[in-house]
Parts: sequence; structure tokens; C-alpha cells
Amino acid sequence: MAFVTDRKRAVGLGSAKEGTHHFWSMTVSSVGLLILVPLFIFTFGPMLGEPHEAVVAYFARPFPAIVAALMILVGFMHFKGGVQTLIEDYTGGMTRKALIIGSICLSYAAIATGLFAIARIAL
Repeated sequence: MAFVTDRKRAVGLGSAKEGTHHFWSMTVSSVGLLILVPLFIFTFGPMLGEPHEAVVAYFARPFPAIVAALMILVGFMHFKGGVQTLIEDYTGGMTRKALIIGSICLSYAAIATGLFAIARIAL
């Protein structure tokens, strides 16, 4: 093994052709969150401490419901990508696969639960 060149050791270990897609999806979701987080704070903030009926009536309106739904969707998709990168960097083997599958399932479950809750209030 001592006489194998660096090039020979690197053959077959090239790009998985996934990095660019992941980079762009994280970049686009970051820009989306840059717009959505202030919108969410300004739509959700006035309802803090209000009675339940007032909050339900407020989120029954289209704009606050859409902002909250987009915030949940984009936020958890960004979470999914970030956690997947973290897991890929720091774990290996079967643990890596199990953690990635678990984080993806958790992300989609949180998205479904949040959107269901908003749909129940808004409709």
C-alpha cells in the first residue's frame, strides 16, 4: 500500500453529485426564512397572551394562516437539511443511516402536525 500514488487512492472517491443540490436548497430556504421570520414575528407577536378565542379568530384570517404555514414548512425543511448535514459529518455506518431516517421522519411529522393544526384553525 505504500507504493500507491495519491491519485490511485482517490479514484472512486469522487463527488457524490449531491453537494450542489443540497447547497442550493439550504441557500434558498435560508433566504425564504430571512423573509418569513420577521413576517411571522409581526403576525404572531400581537397574539401572545390573548385569549384562545381571539387567537383562533386571528388565525382564521388568510394572511396570518398562510404566513404561519409557510414558516412551518420552510423552517422544518431547512431543519431537515441542516440536521442531515450534521449527522453526515459526525456519525458513520448504520448509526448514520438510522439517524438520517429518524430526522427526516421527525421533520415530516412536525410539518404535517403543524399544517394540520393551522388547517383546523383556518378552515
